[in-house]
Amino acid sequence: MFSVANFNMHCGMDGWGRPFDFVGSIRGLDADVIVLEEAWTTEGAANGQAEEAAAALGYQIVSHVLSEGRRIRPQPGAPDTWRARAFWLPNNTILYQEGARPLSERVRATARWQEAEPGRWGIAVLVRPEIRIEASRLLHLSVLRADRVRRAAIVVDLEVEGRPVSVAGTHMSHLHFGSHRNWAELRTQLREGARPDAVLAGDMNTWGPLVVGAFMPGWRRAVIGPTWPTWRPHSQIDHILVRGSLRSVSGRVLPHAGSDHRPVRAEIALT
Repeated sequence: MFSVANFNMHCGMDGWGRPFDFVGSIRGLDADVIVLEEAWTTEGAANGQAEEAAAALGYQIVSHVLSEGRRIRPQPGAPDTWRARAFWLPNNTILYQEGARPLSERVRATARWQEAEPGRWGIAVLVRPEIRIEASRLLHLSVLRADRVRRAAIVVDLEVEGRPVSVAGTHMSHLHFGSHRNWAELRTQLREGARPDAVLAGDMNTWGPLVVGAFMPGWRRAVIGPTWPTWRPHSQIDHILVRGSLRSVSGRVLPHAGSDHRPVRAEIALT
C-alpha cells in the first residue's frame, strides 16, 4: 500500500494573487508520492517552490520546467471580491507564459506585463526517501498551435514493497487548445514509457469520464469529486488514475489548501 497526492499549487498564490504557505499545504497532503503542477521558480533563483518544499519535507524530487512566464506580484491584501488571477493572458485564461508562439508587442508594452515577476513554471514529482527511485524519464508532447507550453509528463520508476511501479505526473492543456492530440501522444507513450502497474496524476483540464472513456482507456479513476474552483468546486479536472494490478482503496478530494485547485489523494493497493 502506498499513497499518492496531486496538487496544482498555482505558484503559491490563491485565485486572487494572495500568497499561501505552500510548504505547509504540501506537508498536509501526507503522501508517499506527491505530484505538483504550476510550481514557480523566480528568474535567477537556483531552486523553485517544488525544490524548496522537497528540501523542507525531506522528499526526493524529479522536476521539469514547462514554460517561462510572468506572474503578478503577490497581493497580500487583495480582497475576495478582486478576481484577478495569479497569471494573466489577454483572453483571461489562467496562465501567462512565453513559449512556442511569441506574445505581441502590445501585450509586452502593458504596465501589467512590465510589473509582473519573470520566471518559469513546471511540474514535479516528490517521493519519500524510504521509496527507492530506480529511474526517471520525460515524455515530451507536441506543442499545440493554440497553446504556448511545451507539455510533457514526468515518469518515475519506483520500487514499492518490492514491486516495480511507475508514477507519472503531467499538466495537460485545455480541450479548446486542441489537447486531443496530446492525449493521443501520452496514451501511446505510456504504453512503453511506464511500467504495467502505473499511476498517472495531474491537472488534466478535462473531466474524468472523458479522460478514462475516450483518452486513456485501460486506466481507472482513483478519486471522484469536484476540485475546481476551490471556493465552490463544480468540476473535477485534477485526477489520479491507476492501471494494471493497482487498486484505489480510498480516494478523496481534500479541503482547500491555498491554491485555486483542491488537492486529491488516494491510497493505492498493489493487488
